[in-house]
Amino acid sequence: MTDEALPGAAGRRVLDTQKDTAAFKALTHPLRIRLLGLLRQDGPATASELAVRTGESSASTSYHLRVLAKYDFIAEAEHRDGRERRWRAVHEVTTWSNAAVAGSGDTARAFLAAVHRAQADHFERSLARHQRNLDAGRVAPEWLEPSGVTDLLVRLTPESLAELFEVVERTIGELSARDAGDPRAEQVVLFLAGLPLGEEAAPPAPPTPAARPAPSAPTGDVS
Repeated sequence: MTDEALPGAAGRRVLDTQKDTAAFKALTHPLRIRLLGLLRQDGPATASELAVRTGESSASTSYHLRVLAKYDFIAEAEHRDGRERRWRAVHEVTTWSNAAVAGSGDTARAFLAAVHRAQADHFERSLARHQRNLDAGRVAPEWLEPSGVTDLLVRLTPESLAELFEVVERTIGELSARDAGDPRAEQVVLFLAGLPLGEEAAPPAPPTPAARPAPSAPTGDVS
């Protein structure tokens, strides 16, 4: 499973739960995940530029960029003026085995939870950005019909769900290669989730109220 559609092998960083524990831990921080995503999405940037985009201080983004560089997720890019380091993503995507993560220690599982939260945040930001563009009339007419969001509920076997991901990823690769030289092509963000719902646990029973003594009879004199 990946955090994005799979490109060619040269564009992937494959994390191994046995060998890359420190790298997994580096990506448990939500800001590092976002910084890496911004470098992949928008290209090379400085700590100051990324601070503006994330609302963080440049000291904070600079520190977290150095951590990402330490574990080879990013590297220095060509400098424009030599005054501040520019950073670039080394790979297009990060991949890992969900089964291996589930069977490993707390660090890898914390990484997976952090990535899922980051993906949900990314979806919300992307949807809000698209809505702003719609409201401002910045979406060209030819994009109105094919763009959007859908959700489906189907019954599948584990093998069929795996096949679905494979077909989607292969199709994305074929279409992006076909459109690479088309001047009409734009950056499109895609989100794909396949989550077996299973049986939902029953909600816990409400606590039994503490017994209260029965009210006592009035003690005043009765005429």
